[in-house]
Amino acid sequence: MSSSISGPADAGWMSSLINDAATVRQKLETLTNQASTGLVGTTYAGLGTGAAVSLDLNPEIGNLQTWQANINQAVGPMQVTQTAMTQLQAIAQNFYAQANALSTADPTSVTVLAASANAALSQVAGLLDTQDGNTYVFGGADSTNPPVPAPDQILSSGFATQIAGAVAGLAASGATATIASTLATAASNAGGTSPFSTYMSQSAPTLQADTPVVQVGQGQTVQVGLLASANSSAVTSTGSSTTGSYMRDLMRALATLGSLSAGQVNTSGFQALVQDTSASLQGAASAMAEDAGVLGNTQTALTATQTQLSDTRTALTTQVSAVQDVDMAQTLSNLTLVQTQMQGSYQVIAGMSGLSLVKFLPT
Repeated sequence: MSSSISGPADAGWMSSLINDAATVRQKLETLTNQASTGLVGTTYAGLGTGAAVSLDLNPEIGNLQTWQANINQAVGPMQVTQTAMTQLQAIAQNFYAQANALSTADPTSVTVLAASANAALSQVAGLLDTQDGNTYVFGGADSTNPPVPAPDQILSSGFATQIAGAVAGLAASGATATIASTLATAASNAGGTSPFSTYMSQSAPTLQADTPVVQVGQGQTVQVGLLASANSSAVTSTGSSTTGSYMRDLMRALATLGSLSAGQVNTSGFQALVQDTSASLQGAASAMAEDAGVLGNTQTALTATQTQLSDTRTALTTQVSAVQDVDMAQTLSNLTLVQTQMQGSYQVIAGMSGLSLVKFLPT
């Protein structure tokens, strides 16, 4: 007959061994999870004293990431806009120079200028529909639709034909009336007259108030982009006559020059009309440069902001990592050690369970 060694002391030893094994097993589970996730804990409770840091800083890191993404999304269209503006400025400056150099003694030069101006008007209409991906960069808040719905038909549009009609009546109406007529057409938002979309055929204040912005900080937004039918910043186009919009003034000037004919060179008011058109082009080019400059300054500021956001995000991420992330090398080393302890605990418990009086009795 045999029996196990028993008694209060034996029971105490076994209970202690089992409790120690449970503690080691819990450590093993924790280290196993840390080794698989790389995190101190998968819940805030598991972070212990580091939970407060994680709770405070993770939302801020998320905000920084969002603001960086906003800037990234804005930079591409802004650069495309600048490229288009460079071409539009070149067109304005080129025709300003040509209008100034126009010689009434050479009717052929008027015919050549008119043909060039018509081609440039079609080019301008196309440039105003410039896209960055699916975004019309001059579309303002209506960036998924073209600002100029039919750029390839601009020469036959109500805008161009009404200006052509006014210029054709120069001899009968005189320069002042002709200028006023072309100005009214260019400033009009009426359907059939405005070459712009319904959205873009609104007043400048309405469009400017709706100009897209991006959030770059807590309570901080920056205006981005330019508009097809209105100036985006506080600048106002100048000239002896102006719609207040350099894009409208440019298109009006090109439509006016494109409507001139060689037979009008000696018409009363011809020189006054050309001079007014030249002044309008000069004002448009100047206002374009100012708006493009503002956009360029915004790009530079956004680049600096993006760098600042990145640096701040890196610093905060480092602080969060210090309380959330484990030292993987140390964790794996600890895991191996605890696995050994676990095996040892089980072996001791198994040994204690196998003890009996028979093993201690003489044979």
